[in-house]
Amino acid sequence: MSAVPQPSLPSLPVTFRPTRTRVVLYAVAVAQLAALTAIALALPELSGGERLSFIVTGLLVGSVLLLLSRPKVVARQEGVTVVNLTTKRELAWAQVVRVNLRPGDPWVHLDLADGTSLPAMGIQPGIGRDQAVRDARALRDLTEKHGVLDHTAR
Repeated sequence: MSAVPQPSLPSLPVTFRPTRTRVVLYAVAVAQLAALTAIALALPELSGGERLSFIVTGLLVGSVLLLLSRPKVVARQEGVTVVNLTTKRELAWAQVVRVNLRPGDPWVHLDLADGTSLPAMGIQPGIGRDQAVRDARALRDLTEKHGVLDHTAR
């Protein structure tokens, strides 16, 4: 019986992000801003302040949607950068002990050498489950290759 060939590791640097989710978020942000702006301009009985409030509401909702599209995980030779909604954390490869994506998890979790866990929202199953699984495996393989743990001594 022949062994199943292992997929090759992605070349560094590589960025993992939920592409389909981002496309949907961008499309919804543009569509809702366009709709609210059109409503503000189309209703003749609105005052200038009311029109402005429609447009400002569209901009605020759009900003939140763009914030939701921010997460990513960037693997570089030096380590991993995890960008979540409002935070960014730089990790050396040695700090990442394990990459977890269990069934039902909303995104990958990184087990760190200090005993904590860090959510990595840039790899999330959502509407792109197959891609998220591939990305999680690639990040796991990169972690095993570049981490300090000697996985060949098992």
